[in-house]
Amino acid sequence: MLLAAGRGERMRPLTDACPKPLLRAGGRMLIEWHLLALARAGIVDVVVNHAHLGAQVEQALGDGARWNLRIRYSPEGEALETAGGIARALPMLGEEPFVVAASDVYTDFDYARAMAIASRMRADDLLAWCLLVPNPAHHPSGDFAMHDDRLLAEGEPKLTFSGIGVYRADLFDGVDPSRKAPLAPLLRAAALAGRAGAQRHDGRWIDVGTPQRLAALDAQLQSRDR
Repeated sequence: MLLAAGRGERMRPLTDACPKPLLRAGGRMLIEWHLLALARAGIVDVVVNHAHLGAQVEQALGDGARWNLRIRYSPEGEALETAGGIARALPMLGEEPFVVAASDVYTDFDYARAMAIASRMRADDLLAWCLLVPNPAHHPSGDFAMHDDRLLAEGEPKLTFSGIGVYRADLFDGVDPSRKAPLAPLLRAAALAGRAGAQRHDGRWIDVGTPQRLAALDAQLQSRDR
């Protein structure tokens, strides 16, 4: 599942007329970098949620055939936040572990690893698995700690949640799919119960949350391709 429902307030005025996932860097839409990576990893079935200017998202991506994917959509009207949006999409995601990514991050994480992660989650009865990254300058306090391969709600050093995770449907038990609900409390509860895994990613990861960071990413990608 690719999360594409946010309003993108920090990206305004760029997002006044264009959904944030469709903004371009390196000649491609932000969400397209994820679609390409999913296709390379052999993940074919993709669910995209949307709210703000959602019709543009569906028009731009279509059925996914150009990336050899099958894309389905979970429209929200008013954005339901991360957990609410995932809960709304659960009928399309099924009971097996599924990977979720925020479409407004740029990363070189290999989604092919999700298969092994899902197997480990089943074996260890984990509800969630989170990719953590070193804290960026705009988020120095981080979100979670980790020990070995387990997510910790408390402890030091804190790392930043990347917006990429693998979850089981029962993580969202009790979440009303018609109401806004954040993801962080669910992850913290799973971590406290010892049922959340984690991995640190020291590769490429950029939270493309402002026009300045979008421009910087675009310049980097354009320079790489020259």
